[in-house]
Amino acid sequence: MSSYGFGKTTSYSFAEAVERVTEELKKEGFGVLTTIDVQDTLKKKLNVDFKKYVILGACNPPFAHKALTAEEEIGLLLPCNVIVYEKGEKTVVSAFDPMTMVRVLGNDSMTAIANEVEARLRRVIAAV
Repeated sequence: MSSYGFGKTTSYSFAEAVERVTEELKKEGFGVLTTIDVQDTLKKKLNVDFKKYVILGACNPPFAHKALTAEEEIGLLLPCNVIVYEKGEKTVVSAFDPMTMVRVLGNDSMTAIANEVEARLRRVIAAV
């Protein structure tokens, strides 16, 4: 995985993984605000074939409010993105690490918020 995210590879099918991630996000207080079907978008816009790949824009309103109160420009880094994509016969599920935002912003008041969001996202990934 990347230095700015965390995730895992699962044997769930792509569709099952998207469904499970969505369910687990809900359990942790997140709603999916946006769903970007990268495969479909690239086919429509560029007429290229691409593997199954979706970007889920997840939001937990109480944490978003706290973050926006602490750092108005944090909206540039919201919502929390979770990706699901095919990799061979497996499916990869990854989430953006909120602690990356803390390092970028240099705002200490964001640390506690990012820690809690990270813990919740890690539970989502672990449950898939």
